[in-house]
Amino acid sequence: MATLAELAAELAPDLARRVFTHSSWASERTLSYERLEFLGDSVLGLCISTHIFERYPDYNEGELAKIRAYVVSRGTCARVAIKLGLPAQLAEAAREAGAANVASLAGNANVLAAVLEALIGALYLQIGLEPIMDAVIEEFDEHIAYATSEHIDYKTVLQEEVAKRGQEVEYRVVGSEGPPHARTFSSQVVLAGEVLGRGKGRTKKVSQQEAAKEALEVLREREEGA
Repeated sequence: MATLAELAAELAPDLARRVFTHSSWASERTLSYERLEFLGDSVLGLCISTHIFERYPDYNEGELAKIRAYVVSRGTCARVAIKLGLPAQLAEAAREAGAANVASLAGNANVLAAVLEALIGALYLQIGLEPIMDAVIEEFDEHIAYATSEHIDYKTVLQEEVAKRGQEVEYRVVGSEGPPHARTFSSQVVLAGEVLGRGKGRTKKVSQQEAAKEALEVLREREEGA
Protein backbone atom coordinates (compact mmCIF):
# COMPACT_ATOMS: atom_id res chain seq x y z
CA MET A 1 0.00 0.00 0.00
CA ALA A 2 1.32 3.42 -0.97
CA THR A 3 1.57 6.00 1.79
CA LEU A 4 -0.04 9.42 1.54
CA ALA A 5 3.41 10.96 1.02
CA GLU A 6 4.16 8.54 -1.82
CA LEU A 7 0.84 9.29 -3.48
CA ALA A 8 1.43 13.02 -3.08
CA ALA A 9 4.80 12.68 -4.83
CA GLU A 10 2.95 11.37 -7.92
CA LEU A 11 0.48 14.26 -8.01
CA ALA A 12 0.11 15.95 -11.39
CA PRO A 13 2.06 19.25 -11.52
CA ASP A 14 -1.01 21.45 -12.03
CA LEU A 15 -2.79 19.90 -9.04
CA ALA A 16 0.35 20.05 -6.89
CA ARG A 17 0.77 23.71 -7.74
CA ARG A 18 -2.79 24.49 -6.63
CA VAL A 19 -2.38 22.52 -3.38
CA PHE A 20 0.43 24.86 -2.34
CA THR A 21 -1.00 28.13 -3.67
CA HIS A 22 -2.33 30.45 -0.99
CA SER A 23 -5.00 32.95 -1.97
CA SER A 24 -2.73 35.87 -0.98
CA TRP A 25 -0.45 35.21 -3.96
CA ALA A 26 -2.86 33.53 -6.40
CA SER A 27 -3.71 35.61 -9.46
CA GLU A 28 -7.33 34.54 -8.90
CA ARG A 29 -8.82 33.16 -5.71
CA THR A 30 -10.18 30.12 -7.57
CA LEU A 31 -6.59 29.20 -8.45
CA SER A 32 -5.61 28.87 -4.78
CA TYR A 33 -5.99 25.71 -2.70
CA GLU A 34 -9.40 26.76 -1.38
CA ARG A 35 -11.56 24.81 -3.85
CA LEU A 36 -9.47 21.68 -3.32
CA GLU A 37 -9.71 22.24 0.44
CA PHE A 38 -13.50 22.30 0.16
CA LEU A 39 -13.45 18.95 -1.63
CA GLY A 40 -10.78 17.41 0.57
CA ASP A 41 -12.66 18.26 3.74
CA SER A 42 -15.56 16.09 2.58
CA VAL A 43 -13.28 13.29 1.35
CA LEU A 44 -11.42 13.23 4.68
CA GLY A 45 -14.69 13.14 6.59
CA LEU A 46 -15.93 10.24 4.47
CA CYS A 47 -12.69 8.28 4.92
CA ILE A 48 -12.70 8.71 8.69
CA SER A 49 -16.44 8.12 9.07
CA THR A 50 -16.33 4.92 7.02
CA HIS A 51 -13.32 3.60 8.90
CA ILE A 52 -14.56 4.22 12.44
CA PHE A 53 -18.05 2.97 11.51
CA GLU A 54 -16.51 -0.37 10.54
CA ARG A 55 -13.79 -0.41 13.21
CA TYR A 56 -16.08 0.25 16.18
CA PRO A 57 -19.35 -1.63 15.59
CA ASP A 58 -20.44 -1.23 19.22
CA TYR A 59 -20.17 2.58 19.27
CA ASN A 60 -23.36 4.59 18.97
CA GLU A 61 -23.83 7.59 16.69
CA GLY A 62 -22.86 10.11 19.34
CA GLU A 63 -19.63 8.30 20.19
CA LEU A 64 -18.67 8.03 16.52
CA ALA A 65 -19.40 11.73 16.02
CA LYS A 66 -17.08 12.66 18.89
CA ILE A 67 -14.24 10.59 17.48
CA ARG A 68 -14.69 12.08 14.03
CA ALA A 69 -14.87 15.63 15.39
CA TYR A 70 -11.49 15.25 17.04
CA VAL A 71 -9.83 13.40 14.17
CA VAL A 72 -10.86 15.84 11.41
CA SER A 73 -10.33 18.96 13.55
CA ARG A 74 -7.98 21.70 12.36
CA GLY A 75 -5.48 20.87 15.09
CA THR A 76 -5.25 17.21 14.13
CA CYS A 77 -5.02 18.00 10.41
CA ALA A 78 -2.22 20.48 11.09
CA ARG A 79 -0.26 17.84 13.02
CA VAL A 80 -0.61 15.39 10.15
CA ALA A 81 0.47 18.11 7.71
CA ILE A 82 3.63 18.71 9.73
CA LYS A 83 4.38 14.98 9.84
CA LEU A 84 4.11 14.87 6.03
CA GLY A 85 6.48 17.81 5.62
CA LEU A 86 3.89 20.11 4.07
CA PRO A 87 5.15 23.28 5.83
CA ALA A 88 8.44 23.12 3.93
CA GLN A 89 6.66 22.60 0.62
CA LEU A 90 4.32 25.49 1.32
CA ALA A 91 7.25 27.73 2.29
CA GLU A 92 9.05 26.83 -0.93
CA ALA A 93 5.96 27.66 -2.99
CA ALA A 94 5.61 30.96 -1.13
CA ARG A 95 9.20 31.93 -1.82
CA GLU A 96 8.85 31.07 -5.51
CA ALA A 97 5.77 33.28 -5.65
CA GLY A 98 7.62 36.12 -3.94
CA ALA A 99 5.29 36.11 -0.94
CA ALA A 100 6.33 38.23 2.03
CA ASN A 101 4.64 36.19 4.75
CA VAL A 102 6.40 32.86 4.23
CA ALA A 103 7.15 32.02 7.87
CA SER A 104 3.74 32.99 9.21
CA LEU A 105 1.92 30.96 6.58
CA ALA A 106 4.08 27.87 6.99
CA GLY A 107 3.60 28.01 10.75
CA ASN A 108 -0.13 28.70 10.76
CA ALA A 109 -2.13 25.66 11.91
CA ASN A 110 -5.26 26.68 10.02
CA VAL A 111 -3.30 27.11 6.79
CA LEU A 112 -1.52 23.77 7.23
CA ALA A 113 -4.82 22.01 7.89
CA ALA A 114 -6.26 23.60 4.76
CA VAL A 115 -3.27 22.51 2.67
CA LEU A 116 -3.61 18.93 3.92
CA GLU A 117 -7.30 18.90 2.99
CA ALA A 118 -6.42 20.38 -0.41
CA LEU A 119 -3.87 17.60 -0.92
CA ILE A 120 -6.49 14.96 -0.10
CA GLY A 121 -8.92 16.66 -2.48
CA ALA A 122 -6.33 16.73 -5.26
CA LEU A 123 -5.48 13.05 -4.79
CA TYR A 124 -9.17 12.19 -4.88
CA LEU A 125 -9.52 13.97 -8.22
CA GLN A 126 -6.47 12.22 -9.63
CA ILE A 127 -6.92 8.62 -8.48
CA GLY A 128 -10.30 8.35 -6.77
CA LEU A 129 -11.45 7.44 -3.27
CA GLU A 130 -10.49 3.77 -2.90
CA PRO A 131 -6.74 4.17 -3.64
CA ILE A 132 -6.34 6.94 -1.06
CA MET A 133 -8.59 5.75 1.77
CA ASP A 134 -6.09 3.33 3.34
CA ALA A 135 -3.31 5.92 3.05
CA VAL A 136 -5.45 8.56 4.77
CA ILE A 137 -6.41 6.16 7.57
CA GLU A 138 -2.77 5.20 8.09
CA GLU A 139 -1.77 8.85 8.61
CA PHE A 140 -4.64 9.51 11.02
CA ASP A 141 -4.56 6.16 12.84
CA GLU A 142 -2.73 7.37 15.94
CA HIS A 143 -5.21 10.21 16.30
CA ILE A 144 -8.15 7.83 15.96
CA ALA A 145 -6.62 5.64 18.67
CA TYR A 146 -6.10 8.66 20.91
CA ALA A 147 -9.68 9.82 20.44
CA THR A 148 -11.01 6.45 21.54
CA SER A 149 -8.70 5.83 24.48
CA GLU A 150 -7.74 9.19 25.96
CA HIS A 151 -9.48 12.30 27.18
CA ILE A 152 -10.66 14.62 24.42
CA ASP A 153 -10.46 18.36 25.04
CA TYR A 154 -13.97 19.14 23.80
CA LYS A 155 -13.47 22.88 24.27
CA THR A 156 -10.53 22.85 21.86
CA VAL A 157 -12.36 20.71 19.32
CA LEU A 158 -15.41 22.98 19.52
CA GLN A 159 -13.30 26.10 19.10
CA GLU A 160 -11.69 24.65 15.99
CA GLU A 161 -15.07 23.70 14.57
CA VAL A 162 -16.64 27.13 15.00
CA ALA A 163 -13.47 28.89 13.82
CA LYS A 164 -14.03 27.29 10.41
CA ARG A 165 -17.34 29.18 10.36
CA GLY A 166 -15.69 32.44 11.35
CA GLN A 167 -17.46 32.42 14.73
CA GLU A 168 -16.52 32.36 18.40
CA VAL A 169 -18.08 30.62 21.37
CA GLU A 170 -18.78 32.07 24.79
CA TYR A 171 -18.82 30.07 28.04
CA ARG A 172 -21.10 31.10 30.87
CA VAL A 173 -21.14 29.70 34.38
CA VAL A 174 -24.85 30.02 35.16
CA GLY A 175 -25.11 28.48 38.60
CA SER A 176 -23.82 26.28 41.37
CA GLU A 177 -25.41 24.11 44.01
CA GLY A 178 -24.44 22.03 46.99
CA PRO A 179 -22.17 22.67 49.99
CA PRO A 180 -18.70 24.20 49.46
CA HIS A 181 -16.95 20.82 49.74
CA ALA A 182 -19.23 19.17 47.15
CA ARG A 183 -20.38 21.94 44.85
CA THR A 184 -21.71 21.29 41.36
CA PHE A 185 -21.36 23.98 38.71
CA SER A 186 -23.58 24.53 35.67
CA SER A 187 -22.25 26.05 32.44
CA GLN A 188 -23.55 26.98 29.03
CA VAL A 189 -21.94 27.34 25.61
CA VAL A 190 -23.33 30.24 23.60
CA LEU A 191 -22.85 30.62 19.85
CA ALA A 192 -24.29 33.61 17.99
CA GLY A 193 -26.64 34.29 20.91
CA GLU A 194 -27.92 30.70 21.06
CA VAL A 195 -27.30 28.33 23.96
CA LEU A 196 -25.82 25.40 22.11
CA GLY A 197 -24.78 23.18 25.01
CA ARG A 198 -25.21 22.75 28.75
CA GLY A 199 -23.06 20.88 31.23
CA LYS A 200 -22.55 20.19 34.92
CA GLY A 201 -19.46 19.22 36.88
CA ARG A 202 -17.63 19.35 40.19
CA THR A 203 -15.50 22.21 38.82
CA LYS A 204 -16.19 25.04 36.40
CA LYS A 205 -13.76 23.50 33.90
CA VAL A 206 -15.49 20.14 33.98
CA SER A 207 -18.91 21.75 33.51
CA GLN A 208 -17.58 23.71 30.52
CA GLN A 209 -16.12 20.55 28.97
CA GLU A 210 -19.49 18.85 29.30
CA ALA A 211 -21.23 21.86 27.74
CA ALA A 212 -18.75 21.86 24.84
CA LYS A 213 -19.30 18.14 24.37
CA GLU A 214 -23.06 18.66 24.03
CA ALA A 215 -22.54 21.61 21.69
CA LEU A 216 -20.39 19.48 19.38
CA GLU A 217 -23.13 16.89 19.22
CA VAL A 218 -25.67 19.57 18.28
CA LEU A 219 -23.45 20.96 15.53
CA ARG A 220 -22.81 17.52 14.06
CA GLU A 221 -26.53 16.66 14.10
CA ARG A 222 -27.29 19.89 12.25
CA GLU A 223 -24.58 19.24 9.67
CA GLU A 224 -25.87 15.75 9.03
CA GLY A 225 -29.46 16.99 8.77
CA ALA A 226 -28.62 19.85 6.41
